[in-house]
Amino acid sequence: MPDIKGILFDKDGTLVDFQKTWFAIGDLMALRAADGDRARADDLMTAAGYDFERHCFRADSVFAAGTNADIVALWYPDADSVARHGMTGIFDAVTAEEGAAQSVALPGTHETIARLHRSGFRLGVATNDSTAGAEKTLLALGIAQMFDAAYGYDAVANPKPAPDAIHAFCDLTGLKPSEIAMVGDNRHDLEMARAGGTGLAIGVLSGTGTRETLQPLADVILGSIAELPDYLGTG
Repeated sequence: MPDIKGILFDKDGTLVDFQKTWFAIGDLMALRAADGDRARADDLMTAAGYDFERHCFRADSVFAAGTNADIVALWYPDADSVARHGMTGIFDAVTAEEGAAQSVALPGTHETIARLHRSGFRLGVATNDSTAGAEKTLLALGIAQMFDAAYGYDAVANPKPAPDAIHAFCDLTGLKPSEIAMVGDNRHDLEMARAGGTGLAIGVLSGTGTRETLQPLADVILGSIAELPDYLGTG
């Protein structure tokens, strides 16, 4: 076991119940993009990764792993760069407010984060949501005070799967990448871990990823972060 001193968490699907939190918000944005056309909005949701037959988001889909800028590019293919930038700002504002207001913590999240914090781990969030969205959600969940930082896609030059958030967290904490564990439910999370040279790449099955999608990149796969303290041997 590497000497892990810090942990970077993905947000949605890792700390937050992705399905319960994000369908209604995504549907609201899709209806807006479709000018109220229900059938067109459903097509946009499908393109972004929602499986209406299984009632869940697909692993590694644009909605599950991408940024708001990726969704805007997908849903507004004919818009120019200025229009896309403006629409991304609107999406960021909506998801930051609604994502926090409707966030549903995964079982055991608060207790797990508290236990890791008491054990001395430096904690951070690396998400492809906006930074404001991440910070507001941590506050809504009542765990913000236990985190050193939250890095959204707009806080770094290159979002996941690039390793920029790992480098930023190392700069902040003074830790080496080899002393950090990256925990997430999508391949983007584990690809970032590999690109950044983290000591552990930990997949969790609490989000949209599956054992099959995570296995090739993970050092270990856990059911959820509730298993993390025991895995790391905390007190």
